[in-house]
Amino acid sequence: MSKPDRSTSDAVKAAAERLLRAEQDQKPTDPVRDLLGTTDVDLAYAVQAAVLERKLTALDRRVAGRKIGLTSAAVQKQFGVFRPDFGVLLDDMVFGDRVELPLDTFLQPRVEGEVAFVLGTDLPAGSTLVDVLRATEFVLPAIEIVDSRIAGWDITITDTVADNASSGAVVLGTTPKKLTDVDLPALGMSLEHAGEPISTGVGAACLGAPANAVAWLADEVARRGAPLRAGEVVLAGAWGPMITVDKPGGYVARFEDIGEVHVTFTGGKDGAR
Repeated sequence: MSKPDRSTSDAVKAAAERLLRAEQDQKPTDPVRDLLGTTDVDLAYAVQAAVLERKLTALDRRVAGRKIGLTSAAVQKQFGVFRPDFGVLLDDMVFGDRVELPLDTFLQPRVEGEVAFVLGTDLPAGSTLVDVLRATEFVLPAIEIVDSRIAGWDITITDTVADNASSGAVVLGTTPKKLTDVDLPALGMSLEHAGEPISTGVGAACLGAPANAVAWLADEVARRGAPLRAGEVVLAGAWGPMITVDKPGGYVARFEDIGEVHVTFTGGKDGAR
């Protein structure tokens, strides 16, 4: 699909307004690829930045970290999108272990088990795997709640990038581990619901190693003028397939040698998701 004949600034503004309206009205919207095309990722990141700037200014939010999406082959296969992307975590998107979240906070929530890197120092452009290992203060078990403002999760790479990499929220565990104490690529993860495993995977699912994903992110965001900073939380990508949440209930992600993290969804939503 080629990009429509309209100015870039008009396309960015129109796409940002569409996504903001969907979130405000709590009603999923049409994809934004009719405005952006399906290949111009830089244009999609401009939309992401415009939406985030509105939230940072109007809602007095702050950046708490970043997330990497589409690192797992299983998740890439789910959506037919075969390259990583990234989004921004704002402070009102980060929750602690065993939190209860109303389902109507989200539009089309799905969950996945991940490990969060908490940075002790900045990571500039050109950061290597070794730089990531040195900069990481500790890692935490995490459940990412992914969500899409695009109806039916009908997304291409430009749709999800513009929509902040389909970000919803993150729930962090409380068992920090030093990277020197764990072998992340070799560790297993089980995401469970009602006592049954519903998604499993290993750390190697994240671009071979979660730290590889963080190194990729560090370079991507730095060359776009927003490098990773000390204190930020970085979600390094899913270890297994994401799971749809369509009714209240509890979920727990268990990671070998790292610990576990829980989230409970309460209430419900009118209508089908």
